Amino acid sequence: MEQHQGQRAKPAKLKPVFKKVCELKPGTSGHNLVVKVDKSTIVRQKDRPGRISECLIGDETASIVFTARNEQVDLLKSGVTVILRNAKIDMFNGCMRLAVNKWGRIEVTKPAEFEVNKDNNLSLVEYELVDV
Repeated sequence: MEQHQGQRAKPAKLKPVFKKVCELKPGTSGHNLVVKVDKSTIVRQKDRPGRISECLIGDETASIVFTARNEQVDLLKSGVTVILRNAKIDMFNGCMRLAVNKWGRIEVTKPAEFEVNKDNNLSLVEYELVDV
């Protein structure tokens, strides 16, 4: 490909790297995951602005609580398999929660073959903030 002066080559788009739920760590972001929704519980209903549900999601390696907001609540129904792009870890009462903000995306995809590993729930692990 010939380059003319003053023109920049477009950066190649990188293929997303998908992680397993067991690899998630506190304070990290930019995660791409394929997960199944085990169960979804509405935490805040329509009478207040913004709907919120807490969903237990996971793959064959581990599970974690996902905080779904507004239109995400409709996507994350029990038994559905979703692709999470650019997800981040939030800390709530010392425990990890997964979330997708406006910079990320949630896509419903074909049903996954795996069962959610509920025995390894990362949201049940309590982390202590240590000053270094």
